[in-house]
Amino acid sequence: MKVGLFLDLRNPPGWGRPWAQLYRDTLATVEAAERAGIDSVWLSEHHLFGDGYLPQPLTMAAAIAARTSRVRIGTAIVLAALRHPLHLAEQAAVVDVLSGGRLELGLGAGFSPAEYAAFGVDLTRRFRLTDEAFVAVREALANRVTPPPVQQPLPMWLGYQGPRGARRAGRLGAGLLSLAPELLEPYRAGLAEGGHDPGTARMGGMLDIIVADDPPACLAALLPYYAHQLNSYRAAATPVGGTPPAPVTVAQLASGRRGEGRIPGLSVLTPAAAVAAIGERTAGLPVEHVYLWASVAGMPDELAGRHVELLCTQVLPALRAQPG
Repeated sequence: MKVGLFLDLRNPPGWGRPWAQLYRDTLATVEAAERAGIDSVWLSEHHLFGDGYLPQPLTMAAAIAARTSRVRIGTAIVLAALRHPLHLAEQAAVVDVLSGGRLELGLGAGFSPAEYAAFGVDLTRRFRLTDEAFVAVREALANRVTPPPVQQPLPMWLGYQGPRGARRAGRLGAGLLSLAPELLEPYRAGLAEGGHDPGTARMGGMLDIIVADDPPACLAALLPYYAHQLNSYRAAATPVGGTPPAPVTVAQLASGRRGEGRIPGLSVLTPAAAVAAIGERTAGLPVEHVYLWASVAGMPDELAGRHVELLCTQVLPALRAQPG
């Protein structure tokens, strides 16, 4: 199991920094994390977010490829329905060449009506379009694009959720970017239906863990940033022309505490607790990758830096020392 960082490059108004500085700082964080032993970095995609959520993950992946030598570089996910499959395959092949064969290409359908409207694509067809894109990109990477990717085949994933999505990913022979235990059986069933060996099942995904020396204090400091993150997703899910839901407040988040460092969707844990949580949440699953936020919505550098440091110097060694 490889452990990585998830980057979305949010830069919210109110506590943002100059854009060039944010991107330079992010590349420096990735380089330092690679030196400290991190296994992978994963990049996501959204459009028209007010905080500048990363819109072009493969462009950023190319920059990371040029600045690193060992880490796997994944997309979790590229919105495949908004792109021409050949263009997407060519971009992926270039990143794989630049990185010396380190790309993990994750595709997904997304959820935002405003994004689909901006690109003139029918949101109701997003899963069919994503399935079709997956097949077309895989074929192009294997037979058409120049330069060809270093990896043959290049590892490909689908970020589908729910039993139906897991089954679709299986039928296509994709890795499944989800760590939900209840999806393993429909995913394996889909693999069998698609003529693939269920024993080739591979899963990966996000764990909502931040590592800290003092979880209660860190969680309290993170609540405004996490509230911004939640509210941005809720607004993005609003139909075009609709009224976004009332924002979640810091007070509401604080009232939902589940123990000293936990609220729904975010766990701030000591290194030892993080090791235990990662083990519990991946037990019994064919997990290749897990990744944790590098930063929650532009959280303070001292908290983000300490999180990455503890992850690399304490959590990773402890996980690697475990039997099996």
